[in-house]
Amino acid sequence: MQIIDTISSLRNALKYQPNIAFVPTMGNLHRGHIQLVETAKIKAKTVVVSIFVNPLQFGQNEDLDSYPRTLDADIAQLAAAGADLVFVPNISEIYPDFDGKDLNQTMIVKTPSIADTLCGVNRPGHFSGVATVVMKLFNIVNPTIAIFGQKDFQQLFIIQKMVRQFNFPIEIIAVQTVRETDGLALSSRNAYLTADERMKAPLLNKILLNIKVAIKTGNSNYVYLEQQADELLSKAGWIVDYISVRETASLLPPKPHLDNPTELVVLGAAKLGKTRLIDNLII
Repeated sequence: MQIIDTISSLRNALKYQPNIAFVPTMGNLHRGHIQLVETAKIKAKTVVVSIFVNPLQFGQNEDLDSYPRTLDADIAQLAAAGADLVFVPNISEIYPDFDGKDLNQTMIVKTPSIADTLCGVNRPGHFSGVATVVMKLFNIVNPTIAIFGQKDFQQLFIIQKMVRQFNFPIEIIAVQTVRETDGLALSSRNAYLTADERMKAPLLNKILLNIKVAIKTGNSNYVYLEQQADELLSKAGWIVDYISVRETASLLPPKPHLDNPTELVVLGAAKLGKTRLIDNLII
């Protein structure tokens, strides 16, 4: 496995590779990330993984400085999983106008209005930052396939939209969320949870599962189900950002589809202590 930290070296290493699967990450890898790498190995001959904590997607009061960085452990996991190349650029490699303080990235991907809903309400500019760095990485790696986890459903939706509208010749493959045995979705931020919070954390998934069961058994009062879930989490000490039922094809609130039912997804984001958790279930 090669470890590469410059764009020129990476492009040179990939020059004669016609079939590349790419897994972008921010490091602090867990079993969910490794599942993405294992999927990539099935889909393509060469697997590239990037590790880059992207400053552009963090808000002013978010956890950029404290975000877990575990490079040595990450590299060991990727070697065991069979990745071929690991791209570990510094900030100035990705943001060439970085002056040591400001990124000075004046060219930004403008995201659709759906990016300002759900997670975008409390994280303004987040998805623009994600889309911009992913576009940069796509231009650098030039993959034929890119693998993303379904846990970040809104992010996946926006990236799929970007690839389609900018005519990237890249197939986006979504991999199902990997969970602990108690249902908690794996996340790098789970490391922030205290022991007591970790015991409470599966409640988010359980509440989303209750909504899924209710809808599948005929309850279409989505607003009531959302409000009930919000109240249950709040009473349990969570600070709820949102619980929302949406159409998977548009991420908009459901409309009546009497003759042709549409696929739905229930999404949730809430803080437990200082840790913000997200999850979703496709219905």
